[in-house]
Amino acid sequence: MSDFLHDFARRFADLDAGNLHRLGELYADEVHFTDPLHEVVGLEALQRYFAALYANVTQLDFEFIGFDPVREGEGYLRWVMSYRHPRLNCGQLISLEGCSLLRWNGEGKVERHRDFFDAGALLYQHVPLLGPAIRWLQRRLT
Repeated sequence: MSDFLHDFARRFADLDAGNLHRLGELYADEVHFTDPLHEVVGLEALQRYFAALYANVTQLDFEFIGFDPVREGEGYLRWVMSYRHPRLNCGQLISLEGCSLLRWNGEGKVERHRDFFDAGALLYQHVPLLGPAIRWLQRRLT
């Protein structure tokens, strides 16, 4: 199980805007992908989602820091995603910790991918005007 997680993480980290056709090597045709901002069903829809994601950033990197098998065909990856978007955080690097629940089939392809992360830390806190208001509110609540 841990071998699958390590291999998937390595291959996923190698993805970029120029090789998204390789998603079919990692994901089943009927993949169900969810994160706090999106829900995507099917490999073609996942390819469109990733193409749009890579089109809007100038840098996107994943560092995988944890590999946690749960049972046969299921496990978690813990990661740090670093990215640059020209309209967020003045184009400076943004880093975010998260984890992914993966369930894969007997053919070694992921059928379920669910990401868990703080959407505010990913996006909202870095939007001009909205970001300062969110940070002010967070300080008030703590």
